[in-house]
Amino acid sequence: MTAAPHRAVTADITSSELLSVIASRELAGRRTVFAGIGLPTLAASLAHLTVAPGLEIVYESGVCGAHPSHLPETIADSVLITDAEAVLSIPALFGYVLQGGHIDVGFLGAAQIDRWGNLNSSVIGDWHRPAVRLPGSGGAMEVMANSREVFVVMRRHEVRSFPAELDFCTSPGPDRAQADGIRPRGAGVTRVITDLGILAREGIGEELRLVAVHPGVTVDQVRAATGWDLRVAEAVDTVEPPTEAELRLLREDVDPRRVYLR
Repeated sequence: MTAAPHRAVTADITSSELLSVIASRELAGRRTVFAGIGLPTLAASLAHLTVAPGLEIVYESGVCGAHPSHLPETIADSVLITDAEAVLSIPALFGYVLQGGHIDVGFLGAAQIDRWGNLNSSVIGDWHRPAVRLPGSGGAMEVMANSREVFVVMRRHEVRSFPAELDFCTSPGPDRAQADGIRPRGAGVTRVITDLGILAREGIGEELRLVAVHPGVTVDQVRAATGWDLRVAEAVDTVEPPTEAELRLLREDVDPRRVYLR
């Protein structure tokens, strides 16, 4: 007998599917999201079909209100333009949309994140002789500085990705900006969705804290996988696993060609 569509599914789910579904739920009630390619695109697209039907998805290439027939493979993919609400120049996008304060949520990824929500997407190791050289900021600095809040998706929750000190700070959060005499516009990182659970903070002056874990994950596991003394909420929730309906939409409607699902 087939389970009801709303029933939670706990087996045969990939990490990408889990993170995309959980991240999509966090967009409930949001109006505009600046989405990066990859998991942020999956999450935003699924949210548009579920918890945020009025969501306007904005891409770094200047596309606003994207309605692509299928998922873009890059931010320059021409499929983004088809049926889009608007296509702006890069100066207009960053100068009027981002710096104008019109983005509710900036959705980013990173190689490293620290307790204050600062991000590293530049190098792992020493700047002059890095073990790994990464793509760099792109538009992440502008997204961090000008979005009302920022969500981050991390594929692996482990000490090297959640270090006490970043190897390099690519995108400083509002706490670091304020310490340097810069008045921040938004709250910075408020949600971090990982393969172990969800970390959260309200804004300036707060460290990330553990607020939820996935089924079967313990608080001690998350603490052991974090490079600092992780704060824990008084009541830690257990994340509701993806439902059959969410997985069906993700697999059949959002990414049937498995562009990002893996």
